[in-house]
Amino acid sequence: MSLSPKQIVNELDKYIIGQDKAKRAVAIALRNRYRRSRLSEADREEITPKNIIMKGPTGVGKTEIARRLAKLVKAPFIKVEATKYTEVGYVGRDVESMVRDLVECSIRLVKEEKMKEVSVKAEAAAEKKVIAVLSEMKKGERGEMAKEVFDAKLLEDLHAGKFDDTQIEIEVVDTPKSMELVPGGAEINIGSIFGEMLPKKRKRRKMSVKQAMQQLIAEESEKLIDNDSVNAEALRRAEEQGIIFIDEIDKIAGKENRGGADVSREGVQRDILPIVEGCTVMTKYGPVKTDFILFIAAGAFHLSKVEDLIPELQGRFPINVELESLSKDDFVKILTQPQNAITAQYGKLLAVDNIDLHFTDDAIEEIAQISADMNATSEDIGARRLHTVMEYLLEDISFNAGGDYPTVTVTIDQKYVDEHLDKVISDRDLKKYVL
Repeated sequence: MSLSPKQIVNELDKYIIGQDKAKRAVAIALRNRYRRSRLSEADREEITPKNIIMKGPTGVGKTEIARRLAKLVKAPFIKVEATKYTEVGYVGRDVESMVRDLVECSIRLVKEEKMKEVSVKAEAAAEKKVIAVLSEMKKGERGEMAKEVFDAKLLEDLHAGKFDDTQIEIEVVDTPKSMELVPGGAEINIGSIFGEMLPKKRKRRKMSVKQAMQQLIAEESEKLIDNDSVNAEALRRAEEQGIIFIDEIDKIAGKENRGGADVSREGVQRDILPIVEGCTVMTKYGPVKTDFILFIAAGAFHLSKVEDLIPELQGRFPINVELESLSKDDFVKILTQPQNAITAQYGKLLAVDNIDLHFTDDAIEEIAQISADMNATSEDIGARRLHTVMEYLLEDISFNAGGDYPTVTVTIDQKYVDEHLDKVISDRDLKKYVL
């Protein structure tokens, strides 16, 4: 990955509005990983990632920045919540499970890449099996035609999608279902525990040709890829490129022992510390060193401060960035600029029911103003406020749409916004006078 910090920020700008400080911090952290990879092995061992704490209200882009960053470089990424973990000795998830989850994510990423590499061979093998079943089903239609010619015609029809909904019976691998052994813990697949010790069971199942092709391609791909090399590459990526996003870290920041549910908060911090400092965690695929995993922690820090974390943990997150609350101008940009803008999302959804939805500039301004005012007069929930406002706004259209009607163009202007958000606006005005 050789994107410069400026290029990384430009990519993040396509999806996230504002928050330049946070974008710069993560862009530098990511580039430093690339810089480290170009050094000698001895130098690489000395340089560790500079972990980041993001501080800011909910809905301003903390998680999205980390998620988009990982997607940009195809790095293994998981988001965990600090409140889900308990101190050793209590019932609940142990902190090491976050590293095991990261490895599982890395395994999936590498496996998907390897499966793409063998997809042509796997698809050909799957087609051969499906054609054999279809040929037997339709042998009465063959007549005097040679089997090879008939099978070639079936293959042509299969490629054209003519058999997608045809029901056939094929033999597939019977995968045992995962079981959750501990409430709130990881799901355990009994089959994966014993690995190759148990023979794979097969059973006959009836399904459509389209489903059968997907199942058979997955099975054939599994046969073609080397699981040992997948596991080795996945462990390497988890160690060198993994990103763990620890959300709600402010909820475990209080030092005082309040008893009850909060009894293990400082204990959780102490358990997280060795993971962030660098240790070796055992997984079912092998040991994983956490020394070079990038940790990004986040929290609103309304009731606590970053300084309330234990000093050792603070020291392992040397970069602190504060994300700002969203303004009216930010809301206008969120509604119009990103590739996945919320107005475009609703437009695509309603287009399914032949509604051609358009928003005027004054409507966008009004929606942004209402959202900003609601965040100011009640809980600040950031960009999530737009979802609340848009659902109220488009409730009538969404309810009445549907059916075999011709395409209807609906233009949302300021008058429409004021009429349909009248109750929301009046509630907002009332709150100005409530102490």
